[in-house]
Amino acid sequence: MAVKRGYKQTGIGVFPEAWEVTPLGQLAEFITSGSRGWAKYYSNSGPLFVRSQNVKDGHLDFSDWQRVTPPLGSEGDRTRLRRNDLLITITGNSVGNVAWVDQDIGEAYISQHVGLVRLLNSSFAEYTCLFLSPHSPGNGQIVASQTGQSKPGLNLKNLQEFVVVMPSEPERSAIVSAWRDIDALVEELERLVAKKRDLKQAVMQQLLTGQTRLPGFTTEWRLKRLGDVAEIIMGQSPSSANYNMTGNGLPLIQGNADVKSRRAIKRIFTTQITKTGKRGDILMSVRAPVGAISLTEFDVCLGRGVCAIRFQNDFMYHFLINLENQWAKHSKGSTFDSVNSEDVRSLAVCMPIDSREQRAIAEVFNDIDCELYIRA
Repeated sequence: MAVKRGYKQTGIGVFPEAWEVTPLGQLAEFITSGSRGWAKYYSNSGPLFVRSQNVKDGHLDFSDWQRVTPPLGSEGDRTRLRRNDLLITITGNSVGNVAWVDQDIGEAYISQHVGLVRLLNSSFAEYTCLFLSPHSPGNGQIVASQTGQSKPGLNLKNLQEFVVVMPSEPERSAIVSAWRDIDALVEELERLVAKKRDLKQAVMQQLLTGQTRLPGFTTEWRLKRLGDVAEIIMGQSPSSANYNMTGNGLPLIQGNADVKSRRAIKRIFTTQITKTGKRGDILMSVRAPVGAISLTEFDVCLGRGVCAIRFQNDFMYHFLINLENQWAKHSKGSTFDSVNSEDVRSLAVCMPIDSREQRAIAEVFNDIDCELYIRA
């Protein structure tokens, strides 16, 4: 297909002719990553330690911080953060998340799962972060670079080769300004949604525990094992050599990177189908963060980071959402929190034996979700 006049074809898409295409390595003063062995220096005080879970949605997430007491001279300036640094997660379920250090955060260091990009021109930082962030034009090359690897991940050479398509300063500033306005609007909407979610949570505590009964229902509730009332399919990751972004095979669901607003999204496809989740299945993350719940509206291939739970109505979906925060007690291992098939099957579920009451309770929460204008 012909490229429209005034535009050019690049390796990652069509852009205006005047925009410059530059490898990230040429824009950077240096690109590095953290080193192993920091866990033994974890502390309740001391400098901040940035892990992959802190790199989210273009910004650093301050909700789950670790601190360290590093040995003298352990990392020096190589991995000590500065304002306007870019961070990219390079291993784990959140590979390819990007954050811009938009403020002075004092002494802080990065883990081995995080890449650090220090740009020669710090004024490029915010735009570059936007360009490489998920759902932005540059993020596709991050996903594509993982094809053929034994497990998802990036290396420093990958980071150096990622290209940034850069407009002139006035246009770049206008793009960043528009994005800030959108961010501010989203934050305001999220605050409103958060208030309504708090109300929903209070209703959940009443209806999903049987403390409050819907009119017309009086039959008993019983305690069951999840594996006795639902079909459970544990995921198994296919070889990344079979990954593609062209729609061949089934969408691959590996973890929360493949979920948005509690619905599976089509991000990476695989032609090697290992374990299959069907349309309407509940999806649960079995690796950090354990217990995160979503639904799929299409058939999927299940990676090892998730399992599918098949139940006769929406009651179980809402019940498992109500239990999300309780999965922390199943923590296993030093690198990832995880649960196995027996943990999932043994989960205690208190539920009405009358399927009509199950459906009625589910309908209440489906209506609340519609009121929130989201699929929660």
